[in-house]
Amino acid sequence: MRSTRRGQGSITVQDVARAAGVSAMTVSRVVNGGTNVRESTRLAVLETIEKLQYRPNAAARTLAAGDATQIGLLYSNPSDAYLSQFLIGALAGARRAGCHLVLEPCEGDSAEEQAEATRQFVGAQVQGVILPPPLSESAAVRAELEAAGIPAVAIALALPGPGSMSVRIDDFEGAVAMTRHLLDLGHTDIAFIRGHPNQVASAERYRGYAWALEQAGLDPAQMRVEQGYFTFRSGMTAAEAILAHPSRPTAIFACNDDMAAAAVGVAHRLGLHVPHDLSIVGFDDTALATNIWPELTTIRQPIARMAETAVTMLLARLRHRGSHVTQETQEHILPHELIARESTAHPR
Repeated sequence: MRSTRRGQGSITVQDVARAAGVSAMTVSRVVNGGTNVRESTRLAVLETIEKLQYRPNAAARTLAAGDATQIGLLYSNPSDAYLSQFLIGALAGARRAGCHLVLEPCEGDSAEEQAEATRQFVGAQVQGVILPPPLSESAAVRAELEAAGIPAVAIALALPGPGSMSVRIDDFEGAVAMTRHLLDLGHTDIAFIRGHPNQVASAERYRGYAWALEQAGLDPAQMRVEQGYFTFRSGMTAAEAILAHPSRPTAIFACNDDMAAAAVGVAHRLGLHVPHDLSIVGFDDTALATNIWPELTTIRQPIARMAETAVTMLLARLRHRGSHVTQETQEHILPHELIARESTAHPR
């Protein structure tokens, strides 16, 4: 029979806190010689530490210094490729900082479902939260966190509010660069697959596409535009609608790599050669962009670095709680890059 007792190396500060009936912060204060602890509480914590044979680690020392040892990541993202890279960055940032990362999915789309998921997450005693899109733009989620006094870093939030923290790229400029790339190749009939309407990034990418067309003397209203939702399936549906017309475009700009990859699949099924019959581009530069044939031309968004930056910002905010720094609006705009690969060429 497998023993239920943990080895002493796996006992955590949270285990000690539960056994002693105190908070993890109190345990860390005792471990690090803090004075703002009742003597009876201190003795109870020390007794529990001895009983469990707990050995303080770097994470516990970080908490005593004022940092979060437990930060949360609440996610609901339709793109597995995006989410995978984001998690890699968040885990790397948490490991480097010596803190724990708690992951929680939010599967509901309604405001009430999102609020309930956030309330449950708050109950997990996280000190701060990272919100990748689309939850970064959920008013219900932000309201629950604000009510609980828990700071959050929003990813891809175009309109940061007072005192907020956010990390993003310039989606408008990224879309302008990609549209100009297609125009420079000689394309004048460029279809567009929108991203999910609940994300500001979707609107910004379309705005950049439309602006670049107008600057080139083309009318965006004359282009075929289909609604997508950042999923592979929605990209297939949109690409099928675009390519069903007798007069096909010479290029498709999809709002993310998942939908662009789906468009490539639809083109192959219809017997079209990518890129000679049809150029297709995406956005994000997830692993999917180089796992299909031909490899996608796309806008590289430093997704993992955005997550790492969010961890750093969150821990800095927690360290300075109570000071004027906590009231400052912080927005980090990271650089993007156009990556030209085999999915684009001059039109026939």
